Amino acid sequence: MKGTGDTDSAGAAGDGPAAAVELPDYAERVLGVVELIPPGRVMTYGDVAEWLKDEEHPQGPAPGGPRQVGRVMALYGGAVPWWRVVRADGTLLPGSELRALAHYRDEGTPLRGASAVLTEGAAGPRTESGEASTRGGGRATGSGGAARSASGRGGGRATGGQMPRIDMRRARWDGGGAPDVP
Repeated sequence: MKGTGDTDSAGAAGDGPAAAVELPDYAERVLGVVELIPPGRVMTYGDVAEWLKDEEHPQGPAPGGPRQVGRVMALYGGAVPWWRVVRADGTLLPGSELRALAHYRDEGTPLRGASAVLTEGAAGPRTESGEASTRGGGRATGSGGAARSASGRGGGRATGGQMPRIDMRRARWDGGGAPDVP
C-alpha cells in the first residue's frame, strides 16, 4: 500500500521483507527509532529526524529532515509499526487512514474527533457506539452534525465523512523514560 512501505511480497517465503533488501544506513537508523516508539504513542516525521540528529552514532549525526524520514517510511516502513510516525498536525496518512485507525484503536492511541467515525460491517455502517448510521435520509454524525473532519476534508464513504486525528498533546512521545500510555 502506498505510503506504508508494505513489502510483504518481497523476498522468499519465510525470509520477510528485511532479508530481501539491503537497507541504507539512514533507513536502518530511522526504522530503529520507529521500533522504539511504544504502543499507543506517536512521533512526528520531524521528531524522528531530530532524534537522529541528536543521536550518538559512530558515523555522526544523521543528515536529513522530515521529508527524508517520510521517504524512508514510504519505502521501508512496512517492516515496523509505521502508523506510529505521523504528521505534526495529527492527521492520518492519506490512503492508509482505516488501517492506521485500526492500529490506533488496538493500542489505545489518544484520538480527537473519533466518536463519529463509522465502521462498516455485515450489518451496515455503525458508529463506534454501535448505533446504526442513517446513510441517505438523515445523517448520523454524533459530533454536533459536523459532516467533515477537523481538517476540513471529508473522510470518505467508509467513514461517513468523518476522520479523527491523533491527539498530539497526549499521544506524542519524546523518547524519554518509560512509556506513559494514557
